[in-house]
Amino acid sequence: MIVGKQKSLEEIWDIIKGYEKVLVFGCNTCVAVCHEGGNKEAEILGTLLRIKAKQEQAGIQITEGGIERQCEHEFFEKSVEIIEEADAILSIACGAGVQFLGEKFPLKTVLPGLNTTFVGVVDAPGEFSERCLMCGDCILHLTGGICPITRCSKSLMNGPCGGTNNGNCEIDPEIPCAWYMIHERLKAQGRDQLIDAFIPPKSWATSRAGGPRKQKREDLAL
Repeated sequence: MIVGKQKSLEEIWDIIKGYEKVLVFGCNTCVAVCHEGGNKEAEILGTLLRIKAKQEQAGIQITEGGIERQCEHEFFEKSVEIIEEADAILSIACGAGVQFLGEKFPLKTVLPGLNTTFVGVVDAPGEFSERCLMCGDCILHLTGGICPITRCSKSLMNGPCGGTNNGNCEIDPEIPCAWYMIHERLKAQGRDQLIDAFIPPKSWATSRAGGPRKQKREDLAL
């Protein structure tokens, strides 16, 4: 899931205060799971902004709305009217959702209310941690399902650095050493021979090296 964190109320206020009609627009999938950008959060943020507008004696009309996903065409159909009525849309989706919304409504000002942080997992209620850098060349089959690029603080590809200590990272002792975890996982699975396998230096050509990436399934193309 994509994890994000809502911008501070003061920063959001500075972003929207020059507009007359602002729609706070939620995305009810990834960022709703981390309780930062869903429809419920849009309602809460809209209420806070109305209070702020009253305190500042600003004549801003603030409404709320939201859809299931701001990164897919099919979910926008029922929200076209409220989007068209607004001078500006404050999207609390991830950065992809903000951009997609802006592409669908190019004459509308679309503003970000969220800082996109990482692709991660839910460790516990209210706790999220990064798991994937979306590099485009997955090696999890060699590392016991643990990504060294993301989870090793140095993104080392062939074992731990010299500073690992009792299974923890030298950069931050609160972080488990990724290569220690990989070794223990492979050993438990009876696949510890993979520890000796050489992983070539990482090629970032499948990541951001060539600019924005696209993917197309020919069998799904219209």
